[in-house]
Amino acid sequence: MIKHKKILIIDDEPSIVMALENILLAQSYEVKTAYNGKEGLKKAKQFNPDLILLDIMMPLMDGLEFSSLIRKDKVLSNVKIIFITAKGEINDKKDGYSMGCDDYIIKPFSTEEIISRIEFLLDK
Repeated sequence: MIKHKKILIIDDEPSIVMALENILLAQSYEVKTAYNGKEGLKKAKQFNPDLILLDIMMPLMDGLEFSSLIRKDKVLSNVKIIFITAKGEINDKKDGYSMGCDDYIIKPFSTEEIISRIEFLLDK
């Protein structure tokens, strides 16, 4: 089944990007990748994704700043954002939700968790 949904992965760890990309391609999503927030912002404007998987701790622009900018963008403000991060404290989660994320997943993650959370958000 082809989903025709577009997902942008933004993470500075190549192994995480590759793992997520493989998971999503196996589920028939169209995928683009970026390795920092600045590159991600440029790709988001070109790609116009349905959902963004976003790390918080990255060089050049962190995920919180990226999320804040996306939420202010007229074209991209409704894109779903899932933070995928090692920052798992309750205050980290509060910060993530206050900056506009739709969901928050703590690394390490399972394939099943990623797929189910993405499907839940994209089916809304």
